[in-house]
Amino acid sequence: MRPYPSRPVAPPHPSRPAARPYPSGLRAARPYPGRRRAVAGLAAPAAALLLLLGAACPAVAADGEPDRDFTIEDPRITESSGLAASRLHPGIYWTHNDSDDGPYVFAVDSRTGKTVATVTMRGVGEPRDVEGISIGPDGDIYVGDIGDNLDGTWSHVWIYRFPEPKTLRDTTVTATQYDVQYADGPRNAESLMVHPKTGRVYIASKNEDGGGLYEGPGKLTTGSMNVFRRVGEVPWVTDGAFSPDGRSLALRSYFSARVYAFENGRLGESRAVAAPFQRQAESVTYTADGSALMFGSEGTRSGVVRVEVEGGGKPDGSGGTGDGQEQGKPAGNGSPGQGGSAGQEDDGKGSVGLGAAIIIGVGALWFALRRKRGQG
Repeated sequence: MRPYPSRPVAPPHPSRPAARPYPSGLRAARPYPGRRRAVAGLAAPAAALLLLLGAACPAVAADGEPDRDFTIEDPRITESSGLAASRLHPGIYWTHNDSDDGPYVFAVDSRTGKTVATVTMRGVGEPRDVEGISIGPDGDIYVGDIGDNLDGTWSHVWIYRFPEPKTLRDTTVTATQYDVQYADGPRNAESLMVHPKTGRVYIASKNEDGGGLYEGPGKLTTGSMNVFRRVGEVPWVTDGAFSPDGRSLALRSYFSARVYAFENGRLGESRAVAAPFQRQAESVTYTADGSALMFGSEGTRSGVVRVEVEGGGKPDGSGGTGDGQEQGKPAGNGSPGQGGSAGQEDDGKGSVGLGAAIIIGVGALWFALRRKRGQG
């Protein structure tokens, strides 16, 4: 990742390039080294194995109902790295690409998986590494340009803010830009959460030894640095979201997810949630009514999977803290047993086990087919 100069809030610094126009045509997905060779060699046995496994992984297909499993159809969205359920438009989810895309936010209809609006932010220069999105109690959309893959390279990061559009159409908005620093030094982060009652912004950092939950000031300000202070310890986190009532905070990683009780700005006890097994687990949000969590992934035509939440997003059905056991189940065609759930253990052993089983099965079938051809 290239070094990046600091910049003023608005307008963009004259020495920095302005936000580049969205490319005409389709943006190609980033290649995965060696992937084509692997796919070519294992395509047939993998297909056969998947037929044998049946519903080992959740099917992701729009069924015409809002807030159900769906596939993001827009070929421009190849690195969906955050999700936020619209407050104004039922069934609509806001998302964005990861780094090197531009100041764009997309509204995706969960009924069809199609993009129904593209918002271009102006006044923010060229975003560096956008990783999270959330909607505040005032109806504003907050976009977190908070990624730092070199884990401490950037002296500060940015949050962008603009009102959620009342009409779903392609539009350009002037966004407010906030400069952000951490009280204990730079770090990588992918999770931006705005509390739905207080409007206070939280960031969860990402580190192989575990991250921290950082609390922003009571009100973000322009023209000065907004210092976020560590108020809790969290595992490796790729995204997070508050329940609509603000009493729960869901945090996901690549292989697991947990819901924490949240009160007076602090984390309480937690329980595991049956997160689906996805290629690159990057995003999570509550549905607008809090009845389920929606889990997203990066990649072309990436899937978003609904997981029911017992008690409507509370840590247990009665508003208590729960016993730490896994709850929730994938909706649509999936289930905890069929959906490749990855929340059975906090360290993600459920998903690792499923992935290992599939890999071993594919390998065994491939060698068996080769042996059969040789004998024939």
